[in-house]
Amino acid sequence: MVITNLIILFIKPKPNKGLFKVWDLAIMNNRKFFVYQLLQWNKRDNTREMPWKYEIDPYKIWISEIILQQTRVGQGLEYYNRFIKRFPNVQDIALADEDEVFKFWEGLGYYSRCKNIIASANYIYKVLKGIFPNNYEEILQLKGVGSYTASAIASFAYNLPHAVLDGNVYRVLSRYFGIKNPIDNTEGKKYYSSLAHELLDKKKAGIYNQSIMDFGATVCKPLPLCTICPLNTKCVAFLNELTQVLPVKEKSIVKRNRWMYYLVVECRKNFYVKKREGKDIWQNLYEFILIEKNKELSINKLQASKEFVSIFGKNLFSIKNISRVYRQQLTHQIIQGRFLHLISKKQVDVKDYQLLSPEKIKKLPFPKFINTYLRD
Repeated sequence: MVITNLIILFIKPKPNKGLFKVWDLAIMNNRKFFVYQLLQWNKRDNTREMPWKYEIDPYKIWISEIILQQTRVGQGLEYYNRFIKRFPNVQDIALADEDEVFKFWEGLGYYSRCKNIIASANYIYKVLKGIFPNNYEEILQLKGVGSYTASAIASFAYNLPHAVLDGNVYRVLSRYFGIKNPIDNTEGKKYYSSLAHELLDKKKAGIYNQSIMDFGATVCKPLPLCTICPLNTKCVAFLNELTQVLPVKEKSIVKRNRWMYYLVVECRKNFYVKKREGKDIWQNLYEFILIEKNKELSINKLQASKEFVSIFGKNLFSIKNISRVYRQQLTHQIIQGRFLHLISKKQVDVKDYQLLSPEKIKKLPFPKFINTYLRD
């Protein structure tokens, strides 16, 4: 097949700085076409509606961007609206009980994001006197904020010239310019970062960033709508049937399998729960008594395990219910397990667990894996 467009960008490093700069005239013309068509599409055809779109309040932009890390827009929308209604500003988060903030985050996953929001809200409220940072470097200092989120807040709230690079943007740039550099290694990220900065409309940074993100989400999707794409006359991937090849990823994710057996121990109509600590999944959320294994066990083998015996000893208990197998897939892990509802007449030997009433338990934040069981 005759290649009808440029597949490899002509890149020239800046002396002594190791940065890239687009310099070839043909590429510059292609750049102008790309930016012009993108902004025209945004003005004419971009109907994507979101409550934070074209928002200029940095606090609301920050909350929306943190929610959308590892979360689909459709799922994040409801959480954003509820979160902003309860916590309309930084002060409200800083003064709230931590468990309540986590309760509003319950079900979104990646709970370190919520922990980072609480830490940053306290920093802004106490150290910065409640004033949200107004430049890229200071925004980047907030816990849980990386270069993408800092660029988004800086450009959307203050129209500062910082290009965003998320999955949608990587996909659009890779396909349009035919870039085969992996998007998930250091060299590739540096390459794309330089190109994104070159393409950025510095006077309309916020609008341009919103345009390319929306374009990647609605037109240049994983399964792209190439026939209606205003860039298809110059898109390398479309013209050379590379849309399912680009962008390129270097690394593959190896998932860890975990089996979690939760003992929902009822004693005098109360239940044992504790907050998860450490740097594992679901940090700062609550759970029932946990016995974790690396493989599936029969209920008889579970009851014969040293963990189960150490909890109950010679205490008598009855099994009220054994749940079905529950399953949840995380980015790097597959969680499977069962819940055993047990009735014990005497208190059991479990360290760090609290015996709480159902009314108090309802107010605590639990991970989705456990909430699915509770709803069932």
